[in-house]
Amino acid sequence: MPGTIRILVAEDMAVLRDALTALLALESDIEVVGETDRGDRVPGLVATCEPDVLVLDIDLPGLNGLTLARRLQGPRILVLSALDRPGVVREALDAGVRGFLPKGVSVDMLTAAIRQVASGELAIAPELLAAAMRDGKNPLSEREQVILRRIATGATAADISRELHMAIGTTRNHMTRVLRKLGARNQIEAIRTAERSGWL
Repeated sequence: MPGTIRILVAEDMAVLRDALTALLALESDIEVVGETDRGDRVPGLVATCEPDVLVLDIDLPGLNGLTLARRLQGPRILVLSALDRPGVVREALDAGVRGFLPKGVSVDMLTAAIRQVASGELAIAPELLAAAMRDGKNPLSEREQVILRRIATGATAADISRELHMAIGTTRNHMTRVLRKLGARNQIEAIRTAERSGWL
């Protein structure tokens, strides 16, 4: 059918994936050409199904959605995810995602977003876009993120120094920079801020 938008759905929750494909199939200008529950199967399906739009969850087994967005060439990507913290949305935009909607949106909103993305427009839920732009990019370096994640699991400065082969003073300097960058008074506050923004 001329003008039909070819869709590939990548969602690991079977009930949601089945509901999505069934609802999208009711649209006269949308055709679901493939579906999968694993991220590592997406590149192969993109090659064989040649979708116009990939409706993608972020939290997929095998390969996560943000990694896929950075690697894939071809389909325009619309993320449908519960991981809608500002830092995650910003990272998705930086990876080239054209649409980002929280799970729980109406079918009308989703189909409208698919049509927008297929036509080359951005389709980002306004509140998510505003929060992503307000919070900006992740201020933490990769090393600082690793250290903060380890602290969040209960590791001490000595533990982290051994694991990362750093002097304990260097580890503490990294942690001081993390607190300063996040405007946090202590490690617990830093962890909460980073998690809330999607930076961990």
